[in-house]
Amino acid sequence: MTDSYRFDAWHLDATDRRLTREGTVVEVNARYLDALVLLVRENGRLVTKDRFHDEVWRGVPVTDEALTQCIRTLRRTLGDDASRPRFIETVPKHGYRFVAATAAADAPAPEAAAVAAPVTVAAIGERHRDTLLLGGAGTVGAGTAGLIGGLLYGFAGAAQPVGAGPGAASVLIVMLCLTILVAVLGGVGVAFGIALASRAGDPSWRILGGALGGMVVGAIVKLLGIDAITLLFGRPPGNVTGALEGLALGAAVGLAAWLATRMPLRRAIVAAGVIGGVAGAVIVLAGGRMFAGSLLLLSDAFPASRMRFDALLALTGDRLGLALTGALEGGLFAACLVAAVTLAERTLAATRRERGARI
Repeated sequence: MTDSYRFDAWHLDATDRRLTREGTVVEVNARYLDALVLLVRENGRLVTKDRFHDEVWRGVPVTDEALTQCIRTLRRTLGDDASRPRFIETVPKHGYRFVAATAAADAPAPEAAAVAAPVTVAAIGERHRDTLLLGGAGTVGAGTAGLIGGLLYGFAGAAQPVGAGPGAASVLIVMLCLTILVAVLGGVGVAFGIALASRAGDPSWRILGGALGGMVVGAIVKLLGIDAITLLFGRPPGNVTGALEGLALGAAVGLAAWLATRMPLRRAIVAAGVIGGVAGAVIVLAGGRMFAGSLLLLSDAFPASRMRFDALLALTGDRLGLALTGALEGGLFAACLVAAVTLAERTLAATRRERGARI
């Protein structure tokens, strides 16, 4: 019986105690290598926590946290994702299971390729569907944040003294639609950036994906918005929210989405709200503009506008008031988007587990 295995681009030689990826040796802690060997040998079968304690630590007293750290390190080494496992799947409260297809290292290459080809095509299709689902879920979450924020800002705008022109209801409806639109556009960039980055395996790539997605959408929205206002009113509105703000907030949301892979859902949502809130406040204090800042800039540029938001800042002063509204916007956007992506991701993982159990 062989003690040398291939899975994906990896080669695990238990006899030589060596793990390689495409010929390059990857250093692994001795006990962690023992744990990986145990998982691969039992491919597809549950390996209980007791077996890890008995066969890897060999009776040495350790806490469950030591095993958790071991699995976390192995996943990081293999480029795996706990929420969408390609190699190591968690069986809550019981143990872990190795889920990747394995083959003996000396198996004939043509046969392996023939078997792997249809699986690879199916996996690619599934990954595309997952990307669309996660990106779509994040966009819906961002739209929800826009709905909540639109109601807050809409009521604030409608509360200003009414002059000639549209009534309070019109101000509320227009503000609601505008806020949802901006939030959805931002959500498309950040959520799909995170969803695409998730395909890299390592959850930390979500930070880069969120940042790039936010930057691209921020730049496009700013360019089109300034052009549209210039064409309609004959002059630009000023330095409204754009690429740099999108990059900073997108990176914060990506960080929150990465941390969410290691937390219970409720804690992940709270953490996302805090991270997004801090990012929104820092953006404003560093000289950038969030949505409320852009609205105030527009209302100042066009004094005849009914959209006045001076009451939002009356108690705290311009800069502090904008920082507080920036924190509110960033926290709400991050919390709703990360909640939607995380919930969708965990639902997909649960569906796969149930499907695998039926096979």
